[in-house]
Amino acid sequence: MHFHDDSLFPETQEKLVITVAPYGPEWEPDDFREDLPLTMDEHVQAAVDCYEAGATVLHIHVRELDGKGSKRLSKFNELLSRLREAVPDMILQVGGSISFSPEGDSSDAKWLSDDTRHMLAELDPKPDQVTIAINTSQMNLMELMTADDLAGTSMERPELAAAYREMTVPAGPEWVEEHLRRLQAAGIQPQFQLGSLAQLETVERLIRRGVYTGPLNLTWVAIGGGQEGPNPYNIMNFVQRVPDGACLTLETLMRSVLPVNAMGIAMGLHTRCGNEDTLWGRKGEKMTSVEQVKQLVRIANELGREVATGKEARDIFRIGESYADADETLAKLGYAPNRKPGQVGFTHHA
Repeated sequence: MHFHDDSLFPETQEKLVITVAPYGPEWEPDDFREDLPLTMDEHVQAAVDCYEAGATVLHIHVRELDGKGSKRLSKFNELLSRLREAVPDMILQVGGSISFSPEGDSSDAKWLSDDTRHMLAELDPKPDQVTIAINTSQMNLMELMTADDLAGTSMERPELAAAYREMTVPAGPEWVEEHLRRLQAAGIQPQFQLGSLAQLETVERLIRRGVYTGPLNLTWVAIGGGQEGPNPYNIMNFVQRVPDGACLTLETLMRSVLPVNAMGIAMGLHTRCGNEDTLWGRKGEKMTSVEQVKQLVRIANELGREVATGKEARDIFRIGESYADADETLAKLGYAPNRKPGQVGFTHHA
């Protein structure tokens, strides 16, 4: 991405797309019962409230009535159906990590099997996006957590903390290629969740080889423990490598969420908030997902940057677009074209 002299002026920036993740699958309901949905009605109401506050992308998980993250695709179908009626303009983004919460006090925190995750392409009604991880890696949610972050929550329990400390993200090359094939065949846009430049480079190779041909929507995931940390140098190194035609959202955790989002708003990037990312506002004070959305809207207003409507967010994320082949995708995204046979020297932008 390039920054010109006027790139920080709000009139030259895209309108802000706010993603909200209000279903916090890693938490137990009693960790913040006022804000963690349990019933299906509560799931739907959380979406409506967040949309009315200014969020236009909804990151979706579903909770069973026993409080644990649901692994039943029928529950996702039920929620998607109700959301299509309740928030028709909202971009519905299903979390591809279905479902990583431990099943018991001593269980590992595991994602579902490869075959089950492929079935996200068969959801009905289909979501607009499904998040996808790239390259199997560690996902130690505990590495950046402080004692203040954990205070009074279920993650103070040693067995639960140990489960999340040892979690890994299964995203090997064969699974990734097949998952992208199925999502594209179903007309579902992948939202690439990337925790390092190495993962971004893998996505570029997938594009150059024609495995993925479509708009490039990225989330930079700075949660530590196998992903990058919320360091401004990490942000700028990643931004520098993102092609001009991509949309980049910033994601981190706990009390780093607000300052990282503030930087993202100022730079013309997009933001993510909600109880899946943090329960906290000021130190020791819990903050609901709706309050977090409203806070980002206020910051954007102070900077003079407009917040996108649902329909505008769909245009910005290019929901529903696809491209013919690798050459068209590279050109649309602003990557240099693939090298032609016998071509020497540097390639240039298409």
